[in-house]
Amino acid sequence: MPARRKSRHRAVQVLFLWDVRKLPIDEAIRVYYDSLITAETEEETGEEPAETPSQDPFMENLARGTSANVVELDSYIAKRAENWRLERMPIVDRNLLRMAVYEMKHVGTPPAVVIDEALELARRYSEEEAVPFLNGVLDAVRKVLFPASAAEAN
Repeated sequence: MPARRKSRHRAVQVLFLWDVRKLPIDEAIRVYYDSLITAETEEETGEEPAETPSQDPFMENLARGTSANVVELDSYIAKRAENWRLERMPIVDRNLLRMAVYEMKHVGTPPAVVIDEALELARRYSEEEAVPFLNGVLDAVRKVLFPASAAEAN
């Protein structure tokens, strides 16, 4: 799995902890390193990690940036998620949207890549019917954030 893809998987897990447990983001990251990364390594290799896991700067940037900008991100999402209030969305979907909008707006990853990666994460962590919903919301946000590229696509 490419490094950034793995980092996005990790960031979704951290954001889920942050949102469900209402932990400070640094504590959610610490919990990830203390326990979830062990489960991830066991799933991938069938063995416990032999050493302390190395830091994942891209995951930490996504998690910290998403949590720090949640009000702004939620406003983009709420305006484009017709008939859906954020607090009623499944936690995974809500955080996938937040993270993707953050990455599009603040990290500089091409929007098409961000949307594709978010949909892959949704296929793994959410329900199948979430995929078209997330795609529609993220595409609508993309058109607002990058109006010139949206006009070129049409």
